[in-house]
Amino acid sequence: MSHSKQIRVLVLNEMEKLERTLFRLEQGYELQFRLGPTLQGKHVHVHTNYPVKGQHFDRHKFHALEWINPTGREDDSDKFCVLDLQVAGSYQYYFGHGDEKKSGGGYFVVDPVLRVGTDNRALPLDCISIQTHLAKCLGPLNEWPDRLRVAKEAGYNMIHFTPLQTLGESRSCYSLADQLEVNPDFSPPGQNYSWTDVGNLVEKLRKEWGMLCITDVVYNHTAANSQWIRKHPECGYNLVNSPHLRPAWVLDRALWHVTCDVADGKFKDLGLPPLIQNEQHLHAIREVFWQYVFPKIRLWEFFQVKVENAVEQFRILLQDAKPDRSQTHGRQQLRIIKDPQFKRFGCTVDMNSALETFVPHGSTPAAIEDCCNWLRKRLEELNEEQYKEVHHHQEQAVNCTMGTVSYERLADHGPKLGPVTRKHPLVTRYFTFPFKETTLEKDLEMMNQPDKACHFLAHNGWVMGDDPLRNFAEPGSNVYIRRELICWGDSVKLRYGNGPEDCPYLWAHMQKYTEITAKHFAGVRLDNCHSTPLHVAEFMLDVARAIRPDLYVVAELFTGSEELDNVFVTKLGISSLIREAMSAGDSHEEGRLVYRYGGEPVGAFLQPSLRPLVPSIAHAMFLDVTHDNECPIQLRSAFDSLPSSAIVSMACCATGSTRGYDELVPHQISVVSEERFYTKWNPQANPSSPGEVNLQTGIMAGKLALNRLHQELAAKGFNQVYVDQVDVDIVAVTRHCPNSHQSVVSVCRTAFHNPKHHHYPDEVPPMFIPGKIEEVVFEARTVERHTGSYRKDEKNINGLPEYTVEIREHIQLKDSKVVKQAGVTSRGRSEFVQEIVFQQLTPGSVIAFRVSLDPKAQELVGCLRHQLVQFNPQYKSSSLADANAPAILKTPLAQIMSKLSLADMNVLLYRCEAEEQEDGGGCYNIPNWTPLKYAGLQGLLSVMAKIRPNNDLGHPFCDNLRQGDWMIDYVSNRLISRGGALSEVGHWFDAMFGYLKHIPRYLIPCYFDAILVGAYTTALDVTFKKMSSFVQNGSTFVKQLALGSVQMCGVGRFPALPPLSPALADVPHYFNEVTKKNEQCCVSMAAGLPHFAAGIFRCWGRDTFIALRGLMLVTGRYLEARNIILAFAGTLRHGLIPNLLGQGVGARFNCRDAVWWWLQCIQDYCTLVPGGTDILRCPVSRMYPTDDSEPQAPGTLDQPLHEVIHEALQRHMQGIEFRERNAGPMIDRNMRDEGFNIVAKVNPETGFVYGGNRFNCGTWMDKMGESERARNKGIPATPRDGSAVEIVGLCKSTVRWLVELNKKGLYPHATLNLRKDGKQPISYEEWDRKIQANFEKMFYVSHQHDDPNEKHPELVHKRGIYKDSFGASSPWCDYQLRPNFTIAMVVAPELFTVERAWEALEIAEKKLLGPLGMKTLDPDDMVYCGVYDNALDNDNYNVAKGFNYHQGPEWLWPVGYFLRAKLYFAKKMGKDTYDRTVFLVKNVLSRHYVHLERSSWKGLPELTNANGQYCSFSCESQAWSLAGVLEVLHDL
Repeated sequence: MSHSKQIRVLVLNEMEKLERTLFRLEQGYELQFRLGPTLQGKHVHVHTNYPVKGQHFDRHKFHALEWINPTGREDDSDKFCVLDLQVAGSYQYYFGHGDEKKSGGGYFVVDPVLRVGTDNRALPLDCISIQTHLAKCLGPLNEWPDRLRVAKEAGYNMIHFTPLQTLGESRSCYSLADQLEVNPDFSPPGQNYSWTDVGNLVEKLRKEWGMLCITDVVYNHTAANSQWIRKHPECGYNLVNSPHLRPAWVLDRALWHVTCDVADGKFKDLGLPPLIQNEQHLHAIREVFWQYVFPKIRLWEFFQVKVENAVEQFRILLQDAKPDRSQTHGRQQLRIIKDPQFKRFGCTVDMNSALETFVPHGSTPAAIEDCCNWLRKRLEELNEEQYKEVHHHQEQAVNCTMGTVSYERLADHGPKLGPVTRKHPLVTRYFTFPFKETTLEKDLEMMNQPDKACHFLAHNGWVMGDDPLRNFAEPGSNVYIRRELICWGDSVKLRYGNGPEDCPYLWAHMQKYTEITAKHFAGVRLDNCHSTPLHVAEFMLDVARAIRPDLYVVAELFTGSEELDNVFVTKLGISSLIREAMSAGDSHEEGRLVYRYGGEPVGAFLQPSLRPLVPSIAHAMFLDVTHDNECPIQLRSAFDSLPSSAIVSMACCATGSTRGYDELVPHQISVVSEERFYTKWNPQANPSSPGEVNLQTGIMAGKLALNRLHQELAAKGFNQVYVDQVDVDIVAVTRHCPNSHQSVVSVCRTAFHNPKHHHYPDEVPPMFIPGKIEEVVFEARTVERHTGSYRKDEKNINGLPEYTVEIREHIQLKDSKVVKQAGVTSRGRSEFVQEIVFQQLTPGSVIAFRVSLDPKAQELVGCLRHQLVQFNPQYKSSSLADANAPAILKTPLAQIMSKLSLADMNVLLYRCEAEEQEDGGGCYNIPNWTPLKYAGLQGLLSVMAKIRPNNDLGHPFCDNLRQGDWMIDYVSNRLISRGGALSEVGHWFDAMFGYLKHIPRYLIPCYFDAILVGAYTTALDVTFKKMSSFVQNGSTFVKQLALGSVQMCGVGRFPALPPLSPALADVPHYFNEVTKKNEQCCVSMAAGLPHFAAGIFRCWGRDTFIALRGLMLVTGRYLEARNIILAFAGTLRHGLIPNLLGQGVGARFNCRDAVWWWLQCIQDYCTLVPGGTDILRCPVSRMYPTDDSEPQAPGTLDQPLHEVIHEALQRHMQGIEFRERNAGPMIDRNMRDEGFNIVAKVNPETGFVYGGNRFNCGTWMDKMGESERARNKGIPATPRDGSAVEIVGLCKSTVRWLVELNKKGLYPHATLNLRKDGKQPISYEEWDRKIQANFEKMFYVSHQHDDPNEKHPELVHKRGIYKDSFGASSPWCDYQLRPNFTIAMVVAPELFTVERAWEALEIAEKKLLGPLGMKTLDPDDMVYCGVYDNALDNDNYNVAKGFNYHQGPEWLWPVGYFLRAKLYFAKKMGKDTYDRTVFLVKNVLSRHYVHLERSSWKGLPELTNANGQYCSFSCESQAWSLAGVLEVLHDL
């Protein structure tokens, strides 16, 4: 019933490229790939680079997955390929079919499993509490344990170190001079610590302290003073390997010389002193740029053509040769070709284009000179364009420079750098310059000396709003010349190229760096991830994972888009993305982030373990502050540190902080300039001691409690989250465990403003907490103490000593100082709510309550879970056996349900409004929403299936459940009132609901769902066991269609079928409470829901027998099928079976085809049912022994079925001609008088059955005009009189079958009498021969224009098809292309020549096949209209009042016959054709499967409008639609 393994299903759809969609999975999950409707039937291959068991991962090595088809059957609905996910990382998949190698694909990420402690226990990602440390502030390695103990004692379980490598001269933590060496600062005199020593410490922390360590990897840049980059300048972007940077370098040098001149006071006279203090000084800088810098360096020359040289070259070419047009492909635009070396005036133009564009009028020198002048003018224009473009670049460069200077020198929030000096230049240099200072002119000469130019390396930085997938240092980017880079002057940007072959040293160096890191650390933080080239990060992480498969990868992304974030997360397999609480501007936003970054809503539904793989957001590492954030004490207040941290720690994801936050360090600890050391741990430390801390320091004690709680909640499965914004400053976060139903509610009063200067109200709103408060987990307040004020220590990073946390843990509510009083109120019989009134919830306070359900409710939930274990083992946890459980619950539900018949299942699962009303009930109606589609379980499940995956707990359905027991009582009472076995099931529900009603209302939707899902799946299991092996062993699609049999076939309060012969065995009976008699209760079949479900309109002869083979014989319901066949047999009159049955007494015998469908069903019964021919001898009670007799009681005249069959055929042979009884408006208000005259005969020449007239419609296309306004009232839209093609086919099938039966001695008649006096007999064999001889002659529209059999060649408009009828009163109707000939092909394929049949089917496919159904008329026909609107009344004769019901709308049931015909004849056409046909069939059926899955009715509609569009006038589920598709699967 329920898989214990977690399985996720990814449905593949044609052309679906999901590279930017994140799919996250855990190790141990199974990933299944299944085919969506667009791919079913195709030979699809799925490839992945997830490694084959025992092999190493290679990103570029893909292998194909094998398909598994569990049923090995008919369709592709259950076919899947599978991956058992055991290895963490990022993996790619793609799929294609046939020659199409890739028609879709994407990535999936498998999370790592982290382990700590001597026992190697798993540390779930949501348990992580991480703290960042600047490695350089930890001091010598032997002192690290004392400093790191602070993190351990504060409850952290993971440490993030900034890089431990040798730092560059700037001392920035992220500017590394040597990626392979440990920072020598960590080794005190006389020591030389190595990576082994670092690794030993990390391992000690993991095993002894239960703490993991991760560190940064910096791939993007290296320190400008790295020795290795001096030796290998090719590893950076220099003027030799990146000449496109030459103009930017020239500008950079010019700006450096401006810095020197400003610093030396040379621009004082222009109003630009070294100390820049105001807007006038900024204006002066602009003037210097435009007057002195740009004119001097003439950057535009790098982008221009030397005009005279180009003209001279052109002149020579004009004199010597003709233009080579083949080189320009006729392109006549003259464009500048950039010089790849970026020399001044190095650009050129394509001379072939020039020769083609500027053609001289002659060959005289004057003509050539004119031509050269034209070119000169054009080149000057092009140069002018380049000048303008460079001018734009210069404008941007000035603006960016002004912005930088303004921030660094003038802004209040900036660093206020003071006077311009060489140490603090006007702007940061963009390139290294490792040579002595000279003049600008001398500098520029070096640009052309490769041995020097290779050392001018571009610095790294970041570009505001840039595309993170674009490398801003590569050609095509103008970032450096436009000065848009916010530059890190201590770091050189690394140039990897496209792969190791482009820069071997760099790739090898960085690979070693990665291997060292992965060897010693549990994970990495990808520094500057969004700017790291993706292919580089992919390669390096593959290296790291080869060493440490469960590598934890963290990154911070600033792409500004979740979709772009996903590119990095999916390709790199990032485990957690850093998210900042500091991004929240207020407490409301902070609470929203908690809700966003993890957890389900409280009271969420239990999701099935086998379910679709849905996109997710990246796992979050939610930090109260990062080492890049500004100091929260400066931005908010010291009082906010504790409550904001508490809000963060309640998030259902990884959480953390940065060292210094807990100690209340009142400034940002700079990654560049901070050189002091972190404090050490000393439990006895004095509050004012600057170098030591303990739990009394800052918010340490509070953080310990928060970290412990965070880890406990994650470890114990408190994965449901509710965030309540109590007021402007108070956020309450609830974490709930769906198994134990314990909650922890944390109430946090933030202090974004300092309470000393901001007024916070004394009154705090009361809180209402549902359940019983077991304890106060902790209450904590930030308080001031008398320890002197803060003084920045010179050696240690110290915090504010004047604040501490007052904390009390694990106390009873009555002992709380924060809570004034707590009263218990009751919200209904099952919900106990505690009202909390606060007295000391001051700004900066936090209180956390542990809440359980009320003890009685807790016990009842346990009992309920105990009962649910029979459906799903996940309920075992927190389950409780009930010694006093009602007796009915001691029997498994499957055993109780096994007593139900399939007719009972119809009541349990289905029954629409009309069926229920007939029994005096109705479907459940949800106020302010809509009634359910069914009264049975499917009605509820259809709604819940849409609510459950999204946990849409605000849906009116869930509201209704929470507000009262009405729906719950409806489910059980409806079944109890039925009596019998259904009543037992009702009592089982009642007993289960006895528990359900007494648990808190917020839990009722999820447990109601659990009970119903369990009961529903049990009912389906029992149902399928009562069906044929074809269904039992069939695919999901087969089973869903087979349920249509249960949906459509049931027993109503009033018998829909006439009574069967008392002499017949095995007829079901029941005791009628009204008549006090035992009465027959045979199953009848509804034609469609909801319109043809009950009363007189439930049973139709034609619909019943078109659907009977699929819904009853294929599903194995043989006895019920027999009873329906015999019941209709009893109503035979005039040789016809009724169309509208009306229990026999109200029958209308106005259709010519129902009797032939009935005969076909008897044939199918005899063929498909073991011993099926016994039915021919079964007694039939004739209701109408003669045409004119009154209805007779059952048993008055019994005949064996074979006699009734013979009579039907004999009457046709002798000619049927009568007028309907009660003809007139009483039985049909639209029909004209002539329409009530019924005729059905056999043509003695051809053997074809014919009949009808132009005022009635005796086949399934039976729309009668109703519009007086459009003048179509009383006129059939499709009379199809004459010989309708499907009736001829059905007749041939029956006659052929009876000939065979007669030869076997199973049917006593060999001849029929042409006259009532018994003279002129004709044999069945002769009749069979006549139809065979004449069918193609009369019905096939041949390609031969002078075909002698063609009576109306002038009416032929399509050739190679079969006529829809023969001999219609309106001859053109015969030639209309409709899908009816395919029925004849299925029942009597012997009538058709294979090649002709195939061509006709191909035409039908092209012209008539729609997404779900078949067009009922050729769209080329002048009266075709594909949209059916029965309510429309206008002047249009062809559509008014739905006159076009069968003139275009796409009906579903003919698709079954079309596909079966295609399969039959494809087999005869050869293997290739058959394979193509199987694809078509599967592809068409896949659309039905999708519709069936999504349909609230769990059915297939009667029809759709053109191109599969929804038609509101159609039945939502139609018996023959379901049957037709099921029969195709049976044939397949």
